[in-house]
Amino acid sequence: MRTRMILLAAVALAAVAATAACGHSAASQADHKPAAAAAAAAKPAGIQVEQSSLGPILTDQNGRTLYAFTPDKNGASTCTGDCIATWPALVSQQAVAAGTGTDKALLAQTTRVEGTAQATYGDWPLYYYAGDQGPGDVDGQGVDGVWFVIGADGKLIKTNA
Repeated sequence: MRTRMILLAAVALAAVAATAACGHSAASQADHKPAAAAAAAAKPAGIQVEQSSLGPILTDQNGRTLYAFTPDKNGASTCTGDCIATWPALVSQQAVAAGTGTDKALLAQTTRVEGTAQATYGDWPLYYYAGDQGPGDVDGQGVDGVWFVIGADGKLIKTNA
């Protein structure tokens, strides 16, 4: 009996140590994940128009710049593989919400080859740029002459910052 209690205590201490080594307590993970998941499920992605160094441009609801890829035609996404690793698609399980300054009639979705729903604005599937560090960054503008921010009218803005 005593050996069993010592063994159980050792296992419990090892579990606590392993959790602490990850930088999170089991309790904080349990409390945080359901709330974050519920918030994400309840709130669809959104787009809006925000002022930038390029003028008014399309962003997500958090102010992150959205881009278009000129090889995409008729609303179909052609960015896959290595491309999508650098240029993540704006995907959402729910319809994307039209926010401040946007034209709801220009907002739609396309189905990507892997089956996810990607937001489109005008004829342009929407992407982020992995090189942008935060809201307001436009570091993807003009990359390789094929990536551009989008204006409220759904047209590409091809000027440099």
